[in-house]
Amino acid sequence: MNRKTLESLGAILADAASAEIMPRFRRLGAGDIRTKSGPMDVVTEADEAAERRIAQGIATLLPHAFVLGEEAAERDPALLARAAAADLTVTVDPLDGTWNFANGLPLFASMAAVVLRGEIVGAAIHDPVGGDTAFALRGEGAWIEGEGRTRDLRVAPPVPVRRMAGAASWRALAEPLRTRIAQRLPRVAASFVYRCAGHEYRLAAGGHCHYLLFSRLMPWDHAPGVLLHREAGGFSARLDKHPYGIDKTVGGLLCTPDEASFHALHEVLTRDEA
Repeated sequence: MNRKTLESLGAILADAASAEIMPRFRRLGAGDIRTKSGPMDVVTEADEAAERRIAQGIATLLPHAFVLGEEAAERDPALLARAAAADLTVTVDPLDGTWNFANGLPLFASMAAVVLRGEIVGAAIHDPVGGDTAFALRGEGAWIEGEGRTRDLRVAPPVPVRRMAGAASWRALAEPLRTRIAQRLPRVAASFVYRCAGHEYRLAAGGHCHYLLFSRLMPWDHAPGVLLHREAGGFSARLDKHPYGIDKTVGGLLCTPDEASFHALHEVLTRDEA
């Protein structure tokens, strides 16, 4: 994976956003939106059309890659295991933040990550509304490109837990951890949820918040963001303190500016005080 190939991947995301996503934004009919696992988990015609277009582009750019798209995996969950075992996988979330998109909120993203023998080596998170793309290349940093400009990304400086602000999605965690974390979040300065992991990762990688907490770990949601955050100088691990990998889809994930901040926040949020 090199910068030129990664930027070509970003161009594929941008093309699909321009051709399939933005023309449908705030123009969806009732029959264009369907629910999946629940009322807040939806899929639209834009998701499916964009995924098809992105997959076609990747087949030309990286013909030997296994493409793991969110909507394809919804239809065939066995694709998850095949992706984790493949030498070269590209994860694709054609429209992250679909609930926002379907409800007319301009906060959604298109994401892809390149995974080489289990290691995330490239990532792209495109903002269809803003028209720019955040990139990360293993060992070479993280940056945003748009409107002819490039800006490096860097996480926020570490602060004490009581001053941390960030995004916290905890509802899918197993008990008793779910209740414990929900009760402890008031110990940080602020918590919010965008319902769009792509924008939350971009926010953290750009130094605009201190932590991210996720409870569901589907690879298309997190492989791009974990690398973006890491290459921007951050530290992340699952809540069991093991490294993130695309083969794990449960157990929670915590991202902070550095390893010391991870352990400090992990202690506050998860320690059994009984």
